[in-house]
Amino acid sequence: MLITVCSLKGSPGVTTLATALGARWPAQENPIVVEADPAGGDLMARFRLPESPGLVSLAAAARGRGGSEPNLLAQHTQLLPGGLRVVLGPVGAEQARAALSVLAPGASSPMRRAADQPGITVIVDCGRVDADSPAFPIIRGADAMLLVARPHDDELAHVALKLQAAQRWSAKPCFVLVGDGYPTAEVAQVMGIPVMGRVPRDDKGAAVLCGHGNGRHSPEKSALGRAAAKIALNAFAHWHATNNGGTHAPHLQLAVPGRPVFGAALQPLGPQTRNGATS
Repeated sequence: MLITVCSLKGSPGVTTLATALGARWPAQENPIVVEADPAGGDLMARFRLPESPGLVSLAAAARGRGGSEPNLLAQHTQLLPGGLRVVLGPVGAEQARAALSVLAPGASSPMRRAADQPGITVIVDCGRVDADSPAFPIIRGADAMLLVARPHDDELAHVALKLQAAQRWSAKPCFVLVGDGYPTAEVAQVMGIPVMGRVPRDDKGAAVLCGHGNGRHSPEKSALGRAAAKIALNAFAHWHATNNGGTHAPHLQLAVPGRPVFGAALQPLGPQTRNGATS
């Protein structure tokens, strides 16, 4: 599968979530995280890794070979502590946008070709996007899109205004909520798309995914990592069941969307939760 992770407003932690999902993706799959944020990547600086291989070298190879080799994406990965394979984005926005202009989706896209291999999941961090983003074609060509948002009035109001357009970008958009705020089921009902899960605020767990911290807060042990594992399992089961013409596994208890309210200002959801509880 090819899954994109992005936001429509602000910086709610897209890169951290994409990395956490890759670190906790179901064991039967072999994930590759691609840092395709047009504003520039963070992982290179966070983990003090070399510039190459990465997104720029991948774009150069794809330009020369047409991106047709199934293993081309894997050839431009580096390993994070813990063994997660990542394609690092360049720090500079100009370089990132130039590389993304080459890596257009389609049958010959390195990301698409890799994701079509058995047992491979490609998770692409597209940062904050809109219709003019050079990462937009990647979203259009993906199997699913995870929209990351904080469940607060100001952020959800902006997301609601853009959500109708975002649904035209992807046939399978879903939310991941970050931190305290409105209850999960209420957000799903009002916004009209499923919520795959909720990530708690976990500064120490996030620090490990930013190249800091210690083993006590590794993705396997942190609250962030545990939440990411649940979201990964939820998403994996939901999308694979959907692709096979079935329904999601009932024990996963996906939030069920209600009547869409796209194109309208976000309506009041009721009292917000302040303890991180979900429903």
